[in-house]
Amino acid sequence: MFGVERLFLQQFWNILERSLGSAGCYVTVCKQQRQEVRIYLAKLVGVKYPTRMMSRGILMNEDLLQRAILEQEPKDKGQGIANEEGTQLDEILKLCLEFRNILRIDHLWEFTSLARLNLNNNLIENIEGLGHLINLTWLDLSFNGIELIEGLESLQKLELLNLSDNKISVLENMETLERLTHFSIANNLLGELDIVLYLRKFKNLFNINLFGNPCSKEGDYTLFIAAFFPDLKFLDYTLLDENTKKEASIKHRYVLEEMKCEELHKQKAEKAEQRKEAEAKLHNDAFVEFLNGSNLFKSMFNDDQEADKLHRVPEITDLLLTFEKQMGDLCEQVFETGLAEHKRRDKEVNCFFTGQNETVIEYQQKALHILANFEQQHKERTVDMRKISDRELLKVKINQCNDEINQLCKGLMTLEFQMVSQLEDITKRLDINISEMVGYFTEMVQGIFAQCRDLEDDYNGKVRVSALALLDDASKDNLDEFLPDDVRILFTDKETVMDALATGHDNHLMKINDRETQLVSRANSWKVALIKGIQDKDLKENRMRIKDLHRYMDHLLVQLEEFQ
Repeated sequence: MFGVERLFLQQFWNILERSLGSAGCYVTVCKQQRQEVRIYLAKLVGVKYPTRMMSRGILMNEDLLQRAILEQEPKDKGQGIANEEGTQLDEILKLCLEFRNILRIDHLWEFTSLARLNLNNNLIENIEGLGHLINLTWLDLSFNGIELIEGLESLQKLELLNLSDNKISVLENMETLERLTHFSIANNLLGELDIVLYLRKFKNLFNINLFGNPCSKEGDYTLFIAAFFPDLKFLDYTLLDENTKKEASIKHRYVLEEMKCEELHKQKAEKAEQRKEAEAKLHNDAFVEFLNGSNLFKSMFNDDQEADKLHRVPEITDLLLTFEKQMGDLCEQVFETGLAEHKRRDKEVNCFFTGQNETVIEYQQKALHILANFEQQHKERTVDMRKISDRELLKVKINQCNDEINQLCKGLMTLEFQMVSQLEDITKRLDINISEMVGYFTEMVQGIFAQCRDLEDDYNGKVRVSALALLDDASKDNLDEFLPDDVRILFTDKETVMDALATGHDNHLMKINDRETQLVSRANSWKVALIKGIQDKDLKENRMRIKDLHRYMDHLLVQLEEFQ
Protein backbone atom coordinates (compact mmCIF):
# COMPACT_ATOMS: atom_id res chain seq x y z
CA MET A 1 0.00 0.00 0.00
CA PHE A 2 1.30 3.43 -0.94
CA GLY A 3 2.22 5.81 1.87
CA VAL A 4 -0.46 8.38 0.94
CA GLU A 5 -3.20 5.72 0.87
CA ARG A 6 -2.04 4.29 4.18
CA LEU A 7 -2.03 7.77 5.75
CA PHE A 8 -5.55 8.41 4.47
CA LEU A 9 -6.83 5.13 5.87
CA GLN A 10 -5.05 5.77 9.15
CA GLN A 11 -6.81 9.14 9.43
CA PHE A 12 -10.11 7.48 8.53
CA TRP A 13 -9.46 4.86 11.20
CA ASN A 14 -9.01 7.59 13.80
CA ILE A 15 -12.24 9.30 12.71
CA LEU A 16 -14.09 5.98 12.81
CA GLU A 17 -12.84 5.32 16.32
CA ARG A 18 -14.24 8.63 17.45
CA SER A 19 -17.52 7.96 15.66
CA LEU A 20 -18.10 4.30 16.54
CA GLY A 21 -16.16 4.28 19.76
CA SER A 22 -16.53 5.69 23.16
CA ALA A 23 -16.59 9.44 22.86
CA GLY A 24 -18.26 10.13 19.54
CA CYS A 25 -21.70 9.85 17.99
CA TYR A 26 -23.23 6.39 17.70
CA VAL A 27 -24.54 5.55 14.25
CA THR A 28 -27.56 3.33 13.85
CA VAL A 29 -25.77 0.01 13.33
CA CYS A 30 -25.62 -2.86 15.76
CA LYS A 31 -22.64 -3.54 17.96
CA GLN A 32 -21.54 -6.61 15.98
CA GLN A 33 -21.55 -4.61 12.73
CA ARG A 34 -19.45 -1.87 14.29
CA GLN A 35 -17.01 -4.47 15.55
CA GLU A 36 -16.67 -6.05 12.10
CA VAL A 37 -16.00 -2.64 10.48
CA ARG A 38 -13.35 -1.92 13.10
CA ILE A 39 -11.55 -5.24 12.48
CA TYR A 40 -11.64 -4.80 8.68
CA LEU A 41 -10.21 -1.28 8.74
CA ALA A 42 -7.66 -2.30 11.36
CA LYS A 43 -6.29 -4.88 8.93
CA LEU A 44 -6.13 -2.32 6.13
CA VAL A 45 -4.06 0.17 8.12
CA GLY A 46 -1.98 -2.36 10.04
CA VAL A 47 -3.51 -1.61 13.44
CA LYS A 48 -3.61 -4.48 15.90
CA TYR A 49 -7.23 -4.97 16.92
CA PRO A 50 -7.55 -7.57 19.66
CA THR A 51 -10.97 -9.07 20.32
CA ARG A 52 -12.19 -11.59 22.84
CA MET A 53 -12.11 -14.27 20.14
CA MET A 54 -8.73 -13.33 18.69
CA SER A 55 -6.51 -13.51 21.83
CA ARG A 56 -6.49 -14.29 25.51
CA GLY A 57 -6.81 -11.67 28.21
CA ILE A 58 -3.76 -10.17 29.88
CA LEU A 59 -3.11 -8.60 33.26
CA MET A 60 -2.36 -4.93 33.73
CA ASN A 61 1.18 -4.79 35.15
CA GLU A 62 4.07 -2.34 35.32
CA ASP A 63 5.59 -3.49 32.01
CA LEU A 64 2.32 -2.96 30.16
CA LEU A 65 1.94 0.50 31.67
CA GLN A 66 5.51 1.51 30.80
CA ARG A 67 5.02 0.38 27.19
CA ALA A 68 1.75 2.30 26.96
CA ILE A 69 3.42 5.47 28.24
CA LEU A 70 6.27 5.21 25.73
CA GLU A 71 3.82 4.61 22.87
CA GLN A 72 1.77 7.71 23.65
CA GLU A 73 1.96 10.62 21.22
CA PRO A 74 2.43 13.41 22.00
CA LYS A 75 4.63 12.74 25.01
CA ASP A 76 3.05 13.59 28.33
CA LYS A 77 4.52 15.90 30.89
CA GLY A 78 7.24 14.19 32.88
CA GLN A 79 8.30 11.70 30.20
CA GLY A 80 11.28 13.76 29.18
CA ILE A 81 13.32 12.34 32.06
CA ALA A 82 12.21 8.77 31.44
CA ASN A 83 15.38 7.73 29.63
CA GLU A 84 17.75 8.53 32.48
CA GLU A 85 15.70 8.47 35.65
CA GLY A 86 12.65 6.34 34.86
CA THR A 87 9.18 7.57 34.07
CA GLN A 88 7.68 9.78 36.76
CA LEU A 89 4.29 8.10 37.02
CA ASP A 90 2.89 10.75 39.33
CA GLU A 91 3.32 13.33 36.53
CA ILE A 92 1.53 11.44 33.75
CA LEU A 93 -1.67 13.26 32.74
CA LYS A 94 -3.07 10.91 30.12
CA LEU A 95 -2.99 7.14 29.72
CA CYS A 96 -4.37 5.19 26.74
CA LEU A 97 -4.88 1.46 27.31
CA GLU A 98 -7.53 0.58 24.75
CA PHE A 99 -7.52 -2.62 22.61
CA ARG A 100 -5.18 -4.57 24.93
CA ASN A 101 -7.45 -7.36 26.21
CA ILE A 102 -6.89 -6.20 29.80
CA LEU A 103 -8.74 -8.37 32.31
CA ARG A 104 -8.39 -6.27 35.45
CA ILE A 105 -7.59 -2.64 36.36
CA ASP A 106 -4.46 -2.67 38.51
CA HIS A 107 -1.09 -0.98 39.28
CA LEU A 108 -2.42 2.57 38.89
CA TRP A 109 -1.74 3.78 42.44
CA GLU A 110 1.23 5.95 41.42
CA PHE A 111 -0.67 7.83 38.69
CA THR A 112 -1.96 10.44 41.14
CA SER A 113 -1.94 13.29 38.57
CA LEU A 114 -3.73 11.32 35.86
CA ALA A 115 -6.56 13.35 34.34
CA ARG A 116 -7.58 11.14 31.41
CA LEU A 117 -7.78 7.33 31.34
CA ASN A 118 -8.89 5.33 28.31
CA LEU A 119 -9.64 1.64 28.92
CA ASN A 120 -12.16 0.98 26.17
CA ASN A 121 -12.27 -2.28 24.18
CA ASN A 122 -10.80 -4.61 26.80
CA LEU A 123 -12.07 -7.58 28.83
CA ILE A 124 -12.67 -5.75 32.11
CA GLU A 125 -15.57 -7.05 34.19
CA ASN A 126 -15.15 -5.05 37.42
CA ILE A 127 -14.51 -1.35 38.03
CA GLU A 128 -11.69 -1.37 40.59
CA GLY A 129 -8.18 -0.10 41.22
CA LEU A 130 -9.07 3.57 40.65
CA GLY A 131 -8.96 4.75 44.27
CA HIS A 132 -5.74 6.79 43.91
CA LEU A 133 -6.75 8.62 40.72
CA ILE A 134 -8.19 11.60 42.59
CA ASN A 135 -7.48 14.04 39.73
CA LEU A 136 -9.21 12.03 37.02
CA THR A 137 -11.65 14.06 34.93
CA TRP A 138 -12.15 11.73 31.95
CA LEU A 139 -12.74 7.95 32.13
CA ASP A 140 -13.62 5.67 29.24
CA LEU A 141 -14.57 2.07 30.09
CA SER A 142 -16.71 1.38 27.03
CA PHE A 143 -16.69 -1.96 25.19
CA ASN A 144 -15.93 -4.19 28.18
CA GLY A 145 -17.92 -6.74 30.18
CA ILE A 146 -18.86 -4.60 33.19
CA GLU A 147 -22.12 -5.50 34.96
CA LEU A 148 -22.02 -3.24 38.05
CA ILE A 149 -21.13 0.41 38.52
CA GLU A 150 -18.76 0.52 41.50
CA GLY A 151 -15.31 1.67 42.59
CA LEU A 152 -15.80 5.32 41.57
CA GLU A 153 -16.01 6.84 45.07
CA SER A 154 -12.63 8.63 44.89
CA LEU A 155 -13.17 10.19 41.45
CA GLN A 156 -14.79 13.38 42.73
CA LYS A 157 -13.35 15.49 39.88
CA LEU A 158 -14.71 13.25 37.13
CA GLU A 159 -16.52 15.17 34.39
CA LEU A 160 -16.84 12.58 31.61
CA LEU A 161 -17.72 8.93 32.18
CA ASN A 162 -18.22 6.48 29.34
CA LEU A 163 -19.66 3.04 30.17
CA SER A 164 -21.18 2.32 26.79
CA ASP A 165 -21.33 -1.22 25.39
CA ASN A 166 -21.20 -3.12 28.67
CA LYS A 167 -23.77 -5.24 30.57
CA ILE A 168 -25.04 -2.70 33.11
CA SER A 169 -28.70 -2.88 34.16
CA VAL A 170 -28.74 -0.52 37.18
CA LEU A 171 -27.43 3.01 37.77
CA GLU A 172 -25.83 3.13 41.22
CA ASN A 173 -22.77 4.03 43.33
CA MET A 174 -22.12 7.34 41.56
CA GLU A 175 -23.07 9.72 44.39
CA THR A 176 -19.63 11.34 44.67
CA LEU A 177 -19.44 12.30 40.97
CA GLU A 178 -20.93 15.76 41.54
CA ARG A 179 -18.97 17.36 38.68
CA LEU A 180 -20.20 14.92 36.03
CA THR A 181 -21.18 16.71 32.81
CA HIS A 182 -21.04 13.96 30.14
CA PHE A 183 -22.34 10.45 30.79
CA SER A 184 -22.55 7.78 28.13
CA ILE A 185 -24.06 4.37 28.88
CA ALA A 186 -25.27 3.41 25.41
CA ASN A 187 -25.87 -0.23 24.45
CA ASN A 188 -26.30 -1.59 27.96
CA LEU A 189 -29.23 -3.29 29.69
CA LEU A 190 -31.17 -0.41 31.26
CA GLY A 191 -34.70 -1.76 31.02
CA GLU A 192 -36.98 1.00 32.34
CA LEU A 193 -36.95 4.77 32.06
CA ASP A 194 -37.45 5.13 35.82
CA ILE A 195 -33.92 3.75 36.27
CA VAL A 196 -32.54 6.84 34.54
CA LEU A 197 -34.10 9.15 37.15
CA TYR A 198 -31.12 8.27 39.36
CA LEU A 199 -29.15 10.77 37.25
CA ARG A 200 -31.32 13.74 38.33
CA LYS A 201 -29.00 14.27 41.30
CA PHE A 202 -26.20 15.36 38.94
CA LYS A 203 -26.98 19.03 38.44
CA ASN A 204 -24.13 19.65 35.97
CA LEU A 205 -25.12 16.97 33.44
CA PHE A 206 -24.88 18.41 29.94
CA ASN A 207 -24.95 15.32 27.76
CA ILE A 208 -26.46 11.84 28.29
CA ASN A 209 -26.20 8.95 25.85
CA LEU A 210 -28.67 6.09 26.45
CA PHE A 211 -28.90 4.86 22.87
CA GLY A 212 -29.29 1.10 22.44
CA ASN A 213 -30.73 0.38 25.89
CA PRO A 214 -34.17 -1.27 26.10
CA CYS A 215 -35.52 1.85 27.82
CA SER A 216 -34.56 3.99 24.80
CA LYS A 217 -37.02 2.07 22.65
CA GLU A 218 -40.05 3.19 24.67
CA GLY A 219 -42.34 5.52 22.74
CA ASP A 220 -42.15 8.33 25.30
CA TYR A 221 -38.37 8.09 25.64
CA THR A 222 -37.28 11.51 24.35
CA LEU A 223 -40.07 13.48 26.03
CA PHE A 224 -39.53 11.61 29.30
CA ILE A 225 -35.83 12.48 29.42
CA ALA A 226 -36.46 16.07 28.30
CA ALA A 227 -39.08 16.51 31.03
CA PHE A 228 -37.13 15.07 33.94
CA PHE A 229 -33.79 16.56 32.88
CA PRO A 230 -34.72 20.16 31.97
CA ASP A 231 -31.11 21.39 31.96
CA LEU A 232 -29.87 18.67 29.60
CA LYS A 233 -28.58 19.96 26.25
CA PHE A 234 -27.95 16.73 24.35
CA LEU A 235 -29.59 13.32 24.42
CA ASP A 236 -27.84 10.58 22.45
CA TYR A 237 -25.70 13.33 20.91
CA THR A 238 -28.82 15.05 19.54
CA LEU A 239 -29.72 18.59 20.58
CA LEU A 240 -32.84 18.87 22.73
CA ASP A 241 -34.60 21.96 21.34
CA GLU A 242 -36.88 24.24 23.35
CA ASN A 243 -40.04 23.00 21.64
CA THR A 244 -39.31 19.43 22.71
CA LYS A 245 -38.59 20.55 26.28
CA LYS A 246 -41.82 22.59 26.39
CA GLU A 247 -43.92 19.70 25.10
CA ALA A 248 -42.26 17.35 27.60
CA SER A 249 -42.84 19.66 30.58
CA ILE A 250 -46.55 19.98 29.72
CA LYS A 251 -47.04 16.25 29.30
CA HIS A 252 -45.33 15.30 32.56
CA ARG A 253 -46.12 18.40 34.65
CA TYR A 254 -48.12 16.63 37.40
CA VAL A 255 -45.57 13.89 37.94
CA LEU A 256 -42.79 16.48 37.85
CA GLU A 257 -44.43 18.62 40.52
CA GLU A 258 -44.89 15.62 42.78
CA MET A 259 -41.32 14.49 42.24
CA LYS A 260 -39.94 17.97 42.90
CA CYS A 261 -41.82 18.08 46.22
CA GLU A 262 -40.42 14.70 47.18
CA GLU A 263 -36.90 15.73 46.20
CA LEU A 264 -37.21 19.01 48.15
CA HIS A 265 -38.35 17.12 51.23
CA LYS A 266 -35.47 14.67 50.81
CA GLN A 267 -32.96 17.51 50.37
CA LYS A 268 -34.17 19.17 53.56
CA ALA A 269 -33.86 15.89 55.44
CA GLU A 270 -30.36 15.35 54.04
CA LYS A 271 -29.27 18.87 55.00
CA ALA A 272 -30.65 18.36 58.50
CA GLU A 273 -28.74 15.09 58.76
CA GLN A 274 -25.57 16.76 57.50
CA ARG A 275 -25.93 19.52 60.09
CA LYS A 276 -26.44 16.89 62.75
CA GLU A 277 -23.34 14.97 61.63
CA ALA A 278 -21.26 18.18 61.49
CA GLU A 279 -22.41 19.11 64.97
CA ALA A 280 -21.60 15.63 66.30
CA LYS A 281 -18.14 15.82 64.72
CA LEU A 282 -17.52 19.22 66.30
CA HIS A 283 -18.51 17.92 69.73
CA ASN A 284 -16.35 14.84 69.24
CA ASP A 285 -13.34 16.93 68.13
CA ALA A 286 -13.83 19.08 71.24
CA PHE A 287 -13.95 15.89 73.39
CA VAL A 288 -17.33 16.93 74.90
CA GLU A 289 -19.81 14.74 72.99
CA PHE A 290 -23.06 14.07 74.89
CA LEU A 291 -22.19 16.53 77.67
CA ASN A 292 -24.73 19.16 76.57
CA GLY A 293 -27.63 17.85 78.60
CA SER A 294 -28.48 15.09 81.08
CA ASN A 295 -26.75 12.24 79.23
CA LEU A 296 -24.06 11.73 81.89
CA PHE A 297 -26.63 11.97 84.69
CA LYS A 298 -28.93 9.43 83.04
CA SER A 299 -26.06 7.02 82.39
CA MET A 300 -25.34 7.04 86.13
CA PHE A 301 -28.76 5.52 86.91
CA ASN A 302 -29.06 3.10 83.98
CA ASP A 303 -30.00 -0.48 84.96
CA ASP A 304 -30.30 0.40 88.65
CA GLN A 305 -33.60 -1.20 89.65
CA GLU A 306 -33.28 -0.48 93.37
CA ALA A 307 -32.58 3.20 92.66
CA ASP A 308 -35.67 3.27 90.46
CA LYS A 309 -37.77 2.07 93.39
CA LEU A 310 -36.25 4.69 95.71
CA HIS A 311 -36.96 7.47 93.23
CA ARG A 312 -40.69 6.79 93.52
CA VAL A 313 -40.60 8.04 97.08
CA PRO A 314 -41.73 11.72 96.96
CA GLU A 315 -38.95 13.03 99.23
CA ILE A 316 -36.24 11.27 97.21
CA THR A 317 -37.86 12.30 93.88
CA ASP A 318 -37.40 15.98 94.83
CA LEU A 319 -33.74 15.33 95.72
CA LEU A 320 -33.23 13.55 92.38
CA LEU A 321 -34.69 16.42 90.33
CA THR A 322 -32.45 18.93 92.10
CA PHE A 323 -29.43 16.67 91.57
CA GLU A 324 -30.22 16.28 87.85
CA LYS A 325 -30.45 20.04 87.33
CA GLN A 326 -27.19 20.70 89.18
CA MET A 327 -25.37 17.94 87.25
CA GLY A 328 -26.78 19.27 83.97
CA ASP A 329 -25.48 22.76 84.75
CA LEU A 330 -21.98 21.42 85.48
CA CYS A 331 -21.96 19.26 82.33
CA GLU A 332 -23.02 22.31 80.33
CA GLN A 333 -20.00 24.16 81.75
CA VAL A 334 -17.72 21.36 80.54
CA PHE A 335 -19.46 21.42 77.15
CA GLU A 336 -19.16 25.18 76.61
CA THR A 337 -15.56 25.21 77.86
CA GLY A 338 -14.73 22.37 75.48
CA LEU A 339 -16.15 24.17 72.44
CA ALA A 340 -14.38 27.42 73.34
CA GLU A 341 -11.05 25.65 73.85
CA HIS A 342 -11.46 23.68 70.62
CA LYS A 343 -11.90 26.96 68.77
CA ARG A 344 -8.69 28.31 70.35
CA ARG A 345 -6.73 25.16 69.46
CA ASP A 346 -8.11 25.14 65.93
CA LYS A 347 -7.04 28.74 65.40
CA GLU A 348 -3.56 27.97 66.75
CA VAL A 349 -3.16 24.96 64.45
CA ASN A 350 -4.35 26.92 61.40
CA CYS A 351 -1.88 29.70 62.18
CA PHE A 352 0.87 27.09 62.47
CA PHE A 353 0.14 25.56 59.06
CA THR A 354 -0.04 29.02 57.48
CA GLY A 355 3.37 29.91 58.92
CA GLN A 356 4.81 26.54 57.96
CA ASN A 357 3.60 26.92 54.37
CA GLU A 358 5.03 30.44 54.13
CA THR A 359 8.40 29.17 55.39
CA VAL A 360 8.51 26.37 52.84
CA ILE A 361 7.57 28.73 50.00
CA GLU A 362 10.25 31.20 51.06
CA TYR A 363 13.00 28.57 50.98
CA GLN A 364 11.67 27.05 47.76
CA GLN A 365 11.95 30.44 46.08
CA LYS A 366 15.53 30.77 47.33
CA ALA A 367 16.35 27.30 46.01
CA LEU A 368 14.74 28.03 42.65
CA HIS A 369 16.74 31.23 42.35
CA ILE A 370 20.00 29.35 43.05
CA LEU A 371 19.05 26.64 40.55
CA ALA A 372 18.12 29.14 37.83
CA ASN A 373 21.48 30.90 38.15
CA PHE A 374 23.36 27.61 38.18
CA GLU A 375 21.52 26.15 35.16
CA GLN A 376 22.14 29.28 33.12
CA GLN A 377 25.86 29.20 33.90
CA HIS A 378 26.05 25.42 33.53
CA LYS A 379 24.43 25.62 30.12
CA GLU A 380 26.99 28.19 29.00
CA ARG A 381 29.86 26.07 30.35
CA THR A 382 28.50 23.00 28.57
CA VAL A 383 28.28 24.85 25.26
CA ASP A 384 31.89 26.06 25.65
CA MET A 385 33.12 22.57 26.53
CA ARG A 386 31.65 21.14 23.34
CA LYS A 387 33.88 23.49 21.38
CA ILE A 388 37.11 22.46 23.17
CA SER A 389 39.32 19.96 21.37
CA ASP A 390 42.31 20.13 23.75
CA ARG A 391 41.96 17.14 26.14
CA GLU A 392 43.91 18.78 28.98
CA LEU A 393 41.91 21.98 28.80
CA LEU A 394 38.69 19.94 28.64
CA LYS A 395 39.77 18.04 31.73
CA VAL A 396 40.30 21.32 33.58
CA LYS A 397 36.85 22.54 32.53
CA ILE A 398 35.26 19.24 33.64
CA ASN A 399 36.91 19.59 37.06
CA GLN A 400 35.60 23.14 37.30
CA CYS A 401 32.10 21.89 36.48
CA ASN A 402 32.48 19.20 39.14
CA ASP A 403 33.40 21.85 41.66
CA GLU A 404 30.41 23.97 40.65
CA ILE A 405 28.10 20.97 41.00
CA ASN A 406 29.51 20.18 44.44
CA GLN A 407 29.14 23.82 45.43
CA LEU A 408 25.52 23.77 44.23
CA CYS A 409 24.84 20.62 46.24
CA LYS A 410 26.43 22.15 49.33
CA GLY A 411 24.44 25.37 48.92
CA LEU A 412 21.11 23.58 48.45
CA MET A 413 21.81 21.22 51.35
CA THR A 414 22.64 24.19 53.58
CA LEU A 415 19.38 25.82 52.53
CA GLU A 416 17.52 22.58 53.27
CA PHE A 417 19.02 22.28 56.75
CA GLN A 418 18.16 25.92 57.48
CA MET A 419 14.57 25.33 56.43
CA VAL A 420 14.33 22.12 58.50
CA SER A 421 15.72 23.95 61.52
CA GLN A 422 13.19 26.76 61.14
CA LEU A 423 10.33 24.28 60.69
CA GLU A 424 11.44 22.46 63.83
CA ASP A 425 11.37 25.73 65.77
CA ILE A 426 7.85 26.46 64.51
CA THR A 427 6.72 22.97 65.50
CA LYS A 428 8.26 23.35 68.96
CA ARG A 429 6.36 26.59 69.49
CA LEU A 430 3.16 24.87 68.41
CA ASP A 431 3.88 22.01 70.82
CA ILE A 432 4.37 24.46 73.70
CA ASN A 433 1.25 26.47 72.88
CA ILE A 434 -0.97 23.42 72.33
CA SER A 435 0.36 21.78 75.51
CA GLU A 436 -0.55 24.89 77.48
CA MET A 437 -4.03 24.98 75.95
CA VAL A 438 -4.69 21.29 76.56
CA GLY A 439 -3.30 21.62 80.11
CA TYR A 440 -5.56 24.58 80.87
CA PHE A 441 -8.59 22.79 79.39
CA THR A 442 -8.03 19.52 81.28
CA GLU A 443 -7.39 21.38 84.53
CA MET A 444 -10.67 23.28 84.11
CA VAL A 445 -12.53 20.08 83.31
CA GLN A 446 -11.05 18.18 86.26
CA GLY A 447 -12.21 20.97 88.56
CA ILE A 448 -15.77 20.74 87.20
CA PHE A 449 -15.84 16.95 87.48
CA ALA A 450 -14.66 17.29 91.09
CA GLN A 451 -17.78 19.40 91.68
CA CYS A 452 -19.85 16.60 90.08
CA ARG A 453 -18.41 14.15 92.61
CA ASP A 454 -19.22 16.55 95.45
CA LEU A 455 -22.80 16.76 94.20
CA GLU A 456 -23.03 12.98 94.14
CA ASP A 457 -21.71 12.77 97.71
CA ASP A 458 -24.23 15.38 98.84
CA TYR A 459 -27.09 13.67 97.00
CA ASN A 460 -26.17 10.26 98.43
CA GLY A 461 -25.95 11.66 101.96
CA LYS A 462 -29.40 13.23 101.72
CA VAL A 463 -30.93 10.09 100.23
CA ARG A 464 -29.45 8.02 103.06
CA VAL A 465 -31.09 10.34 105.61
CA SER A 466 -34.45 10.02 103.85
CA ALA A 467 -34.04 6.26 103.50
CA LEU A 468 -33.26 5.82 107.21
CA ALA A 469 -36.35 7.85 108.10
CA LEU A 470 -38.47 5.64 105.85
CA LEU A 471 -36.92 2.50 107.34
CA ASP A 472 -37.82 3.81 110.77
CA ASP A 473 -41.39 4.44 109.58
CA ALA A 474 -41.50 0.95 108.14
CA SER A 475 -40.39 -0.56 111.42
CA LYS A 476 -43.30 1.25 113.10
CA ASP A 477 -45.65 0.33 110.24
CA ASN A 478 -46.12 4.04 109.46
CA LEU A 479 -45.18 4.00 105.73
CA ASP A 480 -47.31 6.14 103.42
CA GLU A 481 -50.14 3.95 102.19
CA PHE A 482 -49.84 5.49 98.71
CA LEU A 483 -46.32 4.08 98.15
CA PRO A 484 -46.15 1.30 95.51
CA ASP A 485 -46.06 -2.24 96.91
CA ASP A 486 -42.52 -3.00 95.62
CA VAL A 487 -41.23 0.16 97.37
CA ARG A 488 -42.97 -0.83 100.62
CA ILE A 489 -41.42 -4.30 100.38
CA LEU A 490 -37.95 -2.79 99.79
CA PHE A 491 -38.12 -0.76 103.00
CA THR A 492 -38.83 -3.83 105.09
CA ASP A 493 -35.15 -4.84 104.70
CA LYS A 494 -32.67 -2.24 105.96
CA GLU A 495 -29.59 -4.14 104.73
CA THR A 496 -30.94 -4.28 101.16
CA VAL A 497 -31.66 -0.54 101.17
CA MET A 498 -28.23 0.38 102.54
CA ASP A 499 -26.45 -1.95 100.08
CA ALA A 500 -28.43 -0.46 97.18
CA LEU A 501 -27.45 3.07 98.23
CA ALA A 502 -23.76 2.15 98.64
CA THR A 503 -23.61 0.28 95.32
CA GLY A 504 -25.40 3.08 93.49
CA HIS A 505 -23.08 5.68 94.99
CA ASP A 506 -20.00 3.73 93.85
CA ASN A 507 -21.42 3.29 90.34
CA HIS A 508 -22.28 6.97 90.05
CA LEU A 509 -18.75 8.02 91.02
CA MET A 510 -17.29 5.47 88.59
CA LYS A 511 -19.37 6.94 85.71
CA ILE A 512 -18.17 10.45 86.54
CA ASN A 513 -14.53 9.31 86.85
CA ASP A 514 -14.68 7.33 83.58
CA ARG A 515 -16.03 10.31 81.62
CA GLU A 516 -13.39 12.58 83.11
CA THR A 517 -10.59 10.10 82.32
CA GLN A 518 -11.88 9.62 78.77
CA LEU A 519 -11.93 13.35 78.09
CA VAL A 520 -8.49 14.07 79.54
CA SER A 521 -6.88 11.03 77.86
CA ARG A 522 -8.31 11.87 74.45
CA ALA A 523 -7.22 15.50 74.69
CA ASN A 524 -3.64 14.50 75.57
CA SER A 525 -3.57 11.76 72.90
CA TRP A 526 -4.76 14.24 70.27
CA LYS A 527 -1.94 16.64 71.17
CA VAL A 528 0.69 13.88 70.91
CA ALA A 529 -0.73 12.60 67.61
CA LEU A 530 -0.85 16.12 66.15
CA ILE A 531 2.80 16.90 66.86
CA LYS A 532 3.99 13.43 65.83
CA GLY A 533 2.02 13.63 62.57
CA ILE A 534 3.59 17.01 61.74
CA GLN A 535 7.10 15.77 62.58
CA ASP A 536 6.67 12.56 60.57
CA LYS A 537 5.36 14.48 57.56
CA ASP A 538 8.22 17.00 57.75
CA LEU A 539 10.78 14.19 58.01
CA LYS A 540 9.29 12.37 55.01
CA GLU A 541 9.28 15.54 52.88
CA ASN A 542 12.83 16.36 53.97
CA ARG A 543 14.04 12.93 52.85
CA MET A 544 12.21 13.28 49.54
CA ARG A 545 13.79 16.67 48.87
CA ILE A 546 17.26 15.35 49.68
CA LYS A 547 16.63 12.32 47.47
CA ASP A 548 15.53 14.58 44.60
CA LEU A 549 18.61 16.73 45.11
CA HIS A 550 20.94 13.74 44.90
CA ARG A 551 19.13 12.49 41.80
CA TYR A 552 19.61 15.87 40.18
CA MET A 553 23.31 15.87 41.12
CA ASP A 554 23.72 12.38 39.65
CA HIS A 555 21.98 13.56 36.50
CA LEU A 556 24.47 16.45 36.15
CA LEU A 557 27.45 14.15 36.76
CA VAL A 558 26.22 11.68 34.14
CA GLN A 559 26.06 14.56 31.66
CA LEU A 560 29.68 15.44 32.46
CA GLU A 561 30.79 11.87 31.80
CA GLU A 562 29.85 12.37 28.15
CA PHE A 563 32.81 14.76 27.80
CA GLN A 564 35.34 12.28 29.19
